Amino acid sequence: MAATRWAVSPSHPCLRGSCNLTVHEASGTAPLSMDPMQHPLKTYPALVATMVFWGLSFVATKIALESIPTFTLVFTRFSLAALIFLFLRRGRKWPSFTRKDHVKMALLALFEPGLYFIFETIGLQHTSAPKTALIIATIPVVVLVLGALMLGERAGGTSVIGIFLSFGGIILLVIGDPEFGWSLEGSLLGDLLIGGAVISASLYMIFARDLGRRYSSFEITFVQIVYGAVFFCLPFFWEVPSLAWSFITPRSSLAVLYLTVFSTVGAFLCYNYALSQVPVSRAAVFVNGIPVVTAIGAWVLLDERLTVIQAGGGALVLAAVFITNLPPGLIRKKKRP
Repeated sequence: MAATRWAVSPSHPCLRGSCNLTVHEASGTAPLSMDPMQHPLKTYPALVATMVFWGLSFVATKIALESIPTFTLVFTRFSLAALIFLFLRRGRKWPSFTRKDHVKMALLALFEPGLYFIFETIGLQHTSAPKTALIIATIPVVVLVLGALMLGERAGGTSVIGIFLSFGGIILLVIGDPEFGWSLEGSLLGDLLIGGAVISASLYMIFARDLGRRYSSFEITFVQIVYGAVFFCLPFFWEVPSLAWSFITPRSSLAVLYLTVFSTVGAFLCYNYALSQVPVSRAAVFVNGIPVVTAIGAWVLLDERLTVIQAGGGALVLAAVFITNLPPGLIRKKKRP
C-alpha cells in the first residue's frame, strides 16, 4: 500500500504520518528538494513545530471544552480556519473539483471532519489527553485492517504483528486507567468514543484514497475545512440559545485560537513544507513523537498522567505504528546475504 496513493486531511493529527501527501506528490510534480541538508534550518524546525502543534491539540481541546460547548468549539475552529485558508488562497480560483468529486467530498465530510471531531471532542470530555493521542495514533493500523476486510488487500507479516501489538496496547491503555469500569460511563465511554473517531478517520482514508491522485493536499484540505464548517453549522445554531457567553474564559478562548491558527493551519503549512524537503519516512519519525508531546503538555497544563500500565500500553502502540510503517520489502532485503 503505497503512501502516495492516499488522500488525507492534514488539518488534524488523525490523518498524518506516512499516509500524508505533499502538494507535489498529489499534483504529479517533482518536489523542490529531497535533501534536508539544503534547508536544514527550515526543514527540521518545521517538523518539530508540526509535532508540537499537533501534540498539544488534544490538550488545547480539553482546555477549550472547560467553558465552550462541543459544537460551538468545532464550528468556531473550522469556520475561522476556512477564513484563513480563503485569505491564503486570495487571487486564486476555487479548486477545480468536478461535481462528482464535490458530492464525494461532501459525503466524506460526514466521516472526517464530521463524525471524527464529534467523537473526539466528546470523548475528550471523559478520558485523558495522553490516552487519546495514543489511541488516535493507531489509525494507520486500523486502515490496514479495514483495507483487508473491505478491499481484500493483503497485509504482510510485519503488519499483522503491528495489528496485534496495537490492540494489545489499547487494552492496556483502557484497563490501566484508575477510573476504568465496565459501565458505559466515565473513561470507558470516552475511550469508546475515541475509538469511534479512529474508525471514522480510517473509513475516510479508505473511501477518499483516489482524490489524492488528482488534487493537491492544499485543495483537499481547503475544501474539507469548508465542508466541515458547513457540517457543524446547524448543530452550532442549535447550541447557541443555551450558550452562556459570559462564562467563556480567556483560557478557553486562547485554546480555540491555538487550535485554529497552529493545530489546523500552521501544522498543515509546516508539515507540507517539510514533506517537500524530506522523504515521508523521515518525517514520520517526528510525527510518531506527537503522543510524547501530548503527554508532557497534559502533565504540565492539565495535571494528567499515564499509569505504569498505560505507559506500557502506549509503548506497544508506538511500536505497532512503527512496524506497520516499515517499507514492504525492508525486512526481506535485510535477510538476503
